[in-house]
Amino acid sequence: MIKLGIPKGSLQESTLRMFAKAGFKISLDERSYFPSIDDEDIELVMLRAQEISKYVESGVLDCGITGGDWVAENDSDVKEVTDLLYAKRGPRKVRWVLAVPADSKIKSTKDLSRKRIATELVNITKKYLKKKKVSAEVEFSWGATEAKIGAGLVDAIVELTETGSSLRANKLRIVDTICESVTKLIANKKSYKDKSKKEKIDNLRLLLQGALVSEGMVGLKMNVKRKDLQKVIGLLPALMRPTVSNLSDEEWCDVDTVIEEKLVRVLIPKLKKAGAQGIVEYPLNKVIE
Repeated sequence: MIKLGIPKGSLQESTLRMFAKAGFKISLDERSYFPSIDDEDIELVMLRAQEISKYVESGVLDCGITGGDWVAENDSDVKEVTDLLYAKRGPRKVRWVLAVPADSKIKSTKDLSRKRIATELVNITKKYLKKKKVSAEVEFSWGATEAKIGAGLVDAIVELTETGSSLRANKLRIVDTICESVTKLIANKKSYKDKSKKEKIDNLRLLLQGALVSEGMVGLKMNVKRKDLQKVIGLLPALMRPTVSNLSDEEWCDVDTVIEEKLVRVLIPKLKKAGAQGIVEYPLNKVIE
């Protein structure tokens, strides 16, 4: 059995959805920190993402899912098994940014000398300031960081953002990006050297990555006359080369491929015009490469 830490909070919903697509059923009681999973070889513990890397490093957990930012913030000595990215359409990264009020006189990091900054990401922020040779006070924030700058309690904040829309809504201006982060599957180094645990963790990695690659992808099947085959294949922006199979009628073949769902509405009329018949679109849970 492996003990797996999954994040509670901002990463919780996306993690549960990812596991569902990977084929795992997780039952969650909001009052419990021990969700159940339909895999007798996995024991789940739900923790704040900020804490998971520390418990993985200590061996309390065999592996966990957390942000790379918290691995770096805690300076955790763990095995980074894989980044959990939407591999075929670019990574889903988040940024930790230095932000100030839109009307602030602070225009660059150097203007923060002797100023006060609030953030959850204290250690990384201090390293950033040291690199920039700026002396400023960095205080830990338990949350509601954006409100503190609005109330004039601090001069700047370092906050997590994906698009920057929340910061703009709070009339904040980004001065600089401190670091970028992606969600990771990490493992305790000793656990990862255990043959049976490593196999289980690697199988989990394979299924989770397969689920992520399939996000926004669909399968397309169609029947095509051989004389039209090259014309139809030329229209397919496939994830992989399409599979072409023989049918009982030698004049026809079956074409099966994987494409981005957003392309389907444009592509199907073109395929039909090129001679494809019996076109079937179907959802995907996993794409294993």
